[in-house]
Parts: sequence; structure tokens; C-alpha cells
Amino acid sequence: MSAFALRVQRHPRLTTAEIGRAATLALHDELALTPKPGLVTLLDRGSHDDMDAHTFMRSLFSLRHYFVQIAEAGFAGAGFQVLERCGIAAEARMLAATGGVNTHRGAIFMIGLLCAAAGAAMRTDGEITHPDQLRSALRNHWGAALAIRCNRQPSLPGGIAARRHGLRGASKEAAFGFPVLFDVALPALTAALACGLTPRQARLEALFQIIAVLDDSNLAHRGGIAGLRDAQRMAREYLARGGVRQADGVEQAHAIADEFVAQRLSPGGSADTLAAACWITRVCGSP
Repeated sequence: MSAFALRVQRHPRLTTAEIGRAATLALHDELALTPKPGLVTLLDRGSHDDMDAHTFMRSLFSLRHYFVQIAEAGFAGAGFQVLERCGIAAEARMLAATGGVNTHRGAIFMIGLLCAAAGAAMRTDGEITHPDQLRSALRNHWGAALAIRCNRQPSLPGGIAARRHGLRGASKEAAFGFPVLFDVALPALTAALACGLTPRQARLEALFQIIAVLDDSNLAHRGGIAGLRDAQRMAREYLARGGVRQADGVEQAHAIADEFVAQRLSPGGSADTLAAACWITRVCGSP
């Protein structure tokens, strides 16, 4: 039996409002985690000069209704074009709130899709008790549209970097049912919690597991393919030494964070994936 199955607590039937609120809380879970290599925390800017925790909080406030709205759209059986329009409007609100700074574009896409999938699963299943329901709903309702989306010419920096370097960017991750989220991030997070690590330790461990394997297009955009591979190498080596379970695991994570900042690397896609894993534990059950 999986760690998730061992630790899950059954939830009563969720409302779309609760699904959306869980998304906002999960994004705050990610923001509050420290140390995070190259990423904004409540304490520092990471590798960014144009944003800090206050920028993120303004962004979160602007998005709180979006996640509810897109969950409602999923519950109503909306097509992919409806979800896209919701996301485009949410991005405009985010940019207005942050003065044009992109804080959560990836989360608008990824967690927005997951909220829609949760709404769809609620309609068909009545309740959500396992992550597989979310993955199935995503594939069944919008898998074909997401596959078509992968063929679009990218216009944003991350997508352009992914296409240039032959990486599996955000669109392909979604079309494949978010394999890094469901097969790496969520198992890492739930296993870490199941073995007694604190939420902070578990999230840090999961983040490094994600960085080690994800084709993070934000890393590729900021550091090229060499920067992406270097970031993955540092994460793999940290995990091979024992990760957060080492006596000085947090201190080592701080040192890696300093190296990311020195190289101006920021694993934004990994941060979105961690937030999505935190959201799933809130929606399906918290260990």
C-alpha cells in the first residue's frame, strides 16, 4: 500500500469554493518554505530583482476567485477554450496586481487545470479520495485539447526555451497528465510526511526531488541547458547524500540556494509542481 493510502484522511464532499481556497493555501505553502534555491521566500528574493514576498501576496490575493471559478467550470463540464479564457483573465489580474511582474503564470496554468479536474471529478464521482481521480479527469476531459496545445508555436520565454532545447515543457507535462507531479512530487511529499518529517522538511525534500528530474523551462530560460543540468545535478547530489534527513540537511540546502542565486537560476516550474502537490494533499487528504 502506498504512503498516500496509508496516511490519507477521508474528506467529506468538497465544494468548488473549498477546492479554490486549497489552491491559494497551497501557493502560500510554497511561498513560506525556506530555504528554496533561487526562489522567492518570505525572507528573501532568491534570484529575482523584480519581486519579493509582498509581490507574491498581492498576486495570490488577485487569484483567489480564479481557482474557484475554474473549479466551477470543470464541474459544469466546460471545454478547454473556457478554461483558457479563465486563465487569460486571471493572468491579466495577476499582472495588474504585481505591476507587470509574472509571479504565478505557471501556477495559473497548472493548478488551474487541476482545480478544473477536481470540479469534474466531483461531478462524476461525488467526492475526491485519491489523486488518480484528478489525473483521470484531466486526461478524459481535456487530454486531447492539451495534446493539440503542445503543437502551438510558443510565445513565452519558458516555452521558447523548452522548444529550443527539446525539453518537455509545461504544455507537454499537462498533456501527459503531469507525470512529475503524480509520479515523483506527490509520492515524495507523502512518503516524507509518513516517515515523520515536519511539513517544512517534507516540502523541502519534495522540492529537491522535483528539481532533480523536471525539465524546468524556467531554469533553461535563465541558465540555458547547462544551467538546467547543473541545477538537476546539485539536486541529485543533495538527495544522494541523504537530503533533508542529514543532520545538516537544511544547512546544505541553504548552501545550494546560495549557488543558485550566484548563477541567477530559479526553478519556477519546480515551485509550481511543489505547490500542486501541496494542493493535492489538501484536496484528497492531508497526512
